[in-house]
Amino acid sequence: MKIFQARYLHPKFWLSWIGLLCMRLSVYLPAKLQNLLGMLLGQILRPFMSGRAKIVMRNLALCFPEKTLAERKALADKVLLNSGMMMIETAISWWASDKQLKKRVTYQGLEHLEAAKAEGKGVVLLTGHFTSMELGGRLIMLQTPAYVMFRHLKNPLFNAVMIRSRTHHSEGIVMRDDVRAMLRALKKNKVVWYAPDQDFGPRNSIFAKFFGVTAATIPATARMVKMTGAKVVPFVPRRNQDGSYHIEIFPAWDGYPTGNEIDDAQRVNDWIELQIRSMPEQYFWLHRRFKTQPDGKGALYK
Repeated sequence: MKIFQARYLHPKFWLSWIGLLCMRLSVYLPAKLQNLLGMLLGQILRPFMSGRAKIVMRNLALCFPEKTLAERKALADKVLLNSGMMMIETAISWWASDKQLKKRVTYQGLEHLEAAKAEGKGVVLLTGHFTSMELGGRLIMLQTPAYVMFRHLKNPLFNAVMIRSRTHHSEGIVMRDDVRAMLRALKKNKVVWYAPDQDFGPRNSIFAKFFGVTAATIPATARMVKMTGAKVVPFVPRRNQDGSYHIEIFPAWDGYPTGNEIDDAQRVNDWIELQIRSMPEQYFWLHRRFKTQPDGKGALYK
């Protein structure tokens, strides 16, 4: 997709261009400075994120009722700081060279991915919406070619930049609603990077528990595996305090799917929940994960 188009010269995109320039320049900073800059961005943006801060607090109240209000507020502060780091990590994933990235990442469990690929039926590389998810996908692709899922962004300029970057670094883009394209990739024994842990509304969703709360859950993971015989290999990206990253890849799931869609969706939710509990400050709590409920939309956020 072309970035330099006449329509993007309109004044409404000028702030976007400035943001992209700052993101591009941040790639040249040392890792520790990038970390500090990301946290500083989180502080600067905090006054403009009051609505999102309320969503974070509501999600934490639903998911961690055992924590005190003070503990949840402290965790929410960390979450909002980490959201600033997302911009820096997105820039790194778009523009950093492979040589730069290889110096700051360690891997655990690559043998599980290779074993799943050797089965010859494709791999669903399952993860959650952690704040370092975008960079995590790029770091995985240093080790294996992969297709990536994509949903259009509201800002058309950022959308164009992201499509261009993901196309450049991946084997290809699969649109979120293009199930046939994903199935074709899996049947060719390709790896498909997939994060199903957001609320996409009642259509094509079933209800399972997430942190003990009813959540609209996409059952597509089990359906894809059933139709292709692909292996589900979960992975999680972790950001270290020194600006380095650790990618942990888990063994392929046995006995999946079971044939019971709710049980299969629950397994996905349970695995993601387990990873979140080990680093809750690095999860994208800004999304209204529980907005769709059996008795109405948005009831838990009113």
